[in-house]
Amino acid sequence: MKLTKRSVEKVWGRRILPRPFARELTEPVGEIWFEPSAQHDELLIKYLFTSEKLSVQTHPADNQAGEGVRGKDECWLVLDAEPGASLAIGFREEISSEAMRAAALDGSIEDLLEWHAVKAGDFFYLPANTVHAIGPGLSLIEVQQNTDITYRLYDYGRPRELHLEDGMRVASGLPYADPRQRNVAPTEACCLVEGPYFRLDHCVGAPDIATLEAHGEGLLVLPISGEVYVSGEAVVAGECAEASDAASIDFSAAGRTLLASPR
Repeated sequence: MKLTKRSVEKVWGRRILPRPFARELTEPVGEIWFEPSAQHDELLIKYLFTSEKLSVQTHPADNQAGEGVRGKDECWLVLDAEPGASLAIGFREEISSEAMRAAALDGSIEDLLEWHAVKAGDFFYLPANTVHAIGPGLSLIEVQQNTDITYRLYDYGRPRELHLEDGMRVASGLPYADPRQRNVAPTEACCLVEGPYFRLDHCVGAPDIATLEAHGEGLLVLPISGEVYVSGEAVVAGECAEASDAASIDFSAAGRTLLASPR
């Protein structure tokens, strides 16, 4: 079953989207969401397109988001990066909550973050509480727990609401260090994430049986190139489908596909 696409306008988005969504828009679109099904709503997959910096922000964990509300672990796979493009994850040096708050208020927090120069294929996993920002000139895929709780700490003077009190309650002042950070070659089949909230695989052609069997219900299929057939229906780049089971998927020989399922 193909998931419904939703375009989300953002001040930092683009009026001309790249392939596979190439079209010209009157308002800047920053995200394209694939709306989860009612039966399996644990994960949200989306594309992000940036022309300006996103806010410096963080997200709560499950035990911080409120009763019955999910927190937000997320990950990014960079599809394309203009020369000099970068994103920020964590701080260059450990910082106290008091110093972080002061830096958010005076804008110097941007300079305290660790900015990573990025290129196509770069992959990052961001646990909840990680302070981060995304720079301009990037196209990427984000896989996340399905929640929309974002605490903005600093937004470059834009007239949007900040969430300093909530943000300070959950934000980590530590440098970023996650062993899942890597660059993924277009020809490399690999497991990118295994828990705690989802599994994510980068597949080239048809994955092996063990990879398919590692995924459970709510399996999401996102072609990056080529096409995949899900229950006999062609799914191509720019689309996402939910598969009833791994046996219902037929992979093209040369295509690249992301497979994601909740834990």
